[in-house]
Amino acid sequence: MPELPEVESARQVIERAALRRRIVDVDDSDSYECRPHAPGEIRAALLGRSLAEIHRQGKSMWCETSGVGRGRRPGPVLGVHLGMSGKIVVADGNGSEIDGGDYWERGRARGDYRFARFSLTFADGGRLLLIDPRRLGRVRLDPPVDRLGPDAAAMTAAQFRSMMQRGSAPVKARLLDQEQIAGIGNLLADHILWKAKLDPRRPVGALSRVEIDRLYRAIRSSVTAAIAGGGVHTLSIVAFRNAHSQCPRCGAQMARGVVGGRTTWWCPREQV
Repeated sequence: MPELPEVESARQVIERAALRRRIVDVDDSDSYECRPHAPGEIRAALLGRSLAEIHRQGKSMWCETSGVGRGRRPGPVLGVHLGMSGKIVVADGNGSEIDGGDYWERGRARGDYRFARFSLTFADGGRLLLIDPRRLGRVRLDPPVDRLGPDAAAMTAAQFRSMMQRGSAPVKARLLDQEQIAGIGNLLADHILWKAKLDPRRPVGALSRVEIDRLYRAIRSSVTAAIAGGGVHTLSIVAFRNAHSQCPRCGAQMARGVVGGRTTWWCPREQV
């Protein structure tokens, strides 16, 4: 499931391989992936433009677009949400994948694009594609991003302390609240809390200053490690989120429950 690290990988793909290339065609025919736009609406808005800048906040990603021709008036913002299975791939004119992030099959000749739900074709023949087998992603113009909290990879310690010192919500639920902290999903939250040795069910208002600071450090190190490794699936605790697994630190049987509406795994001995 794409979380902040996977979306950051997709952002880097676009930054490396898709900016400042003139768009000559757009396939926006998937009316579900491109809702609420009718087929052809995104195409009409983007033809002749290029992707000028790419931004990410949490799990949300959006591109500023250029003017048409010599026009300086910028175009609409193109929002791309990966959903649970989406990936960004850039292919050359022959269909070979030239970039798709560390967790995609980079360099594969003539990739399998059966699940391409949206694509941009550039003047040089290359393409940018949103590959989404489960069809849970979304592409839209001028997406709302103003309700997102600070990005988990960039928030300051002071911002984090402020949002964690009040309320009775379980600490995991607070980490998953995108209006409080943008970018942390279910797997990443479990790893962060395991690394910080905190019970996911603890109310945030009951955390001490020392525990909050330890949790902040766990967020920063976990996000950094996941980005470097190519995705949340590379984090050490993910392989132990299943029945009969033991904590890789102390050997205790991993516990399972539901916190914040999400299946949760933790070490009952160390996470207190």
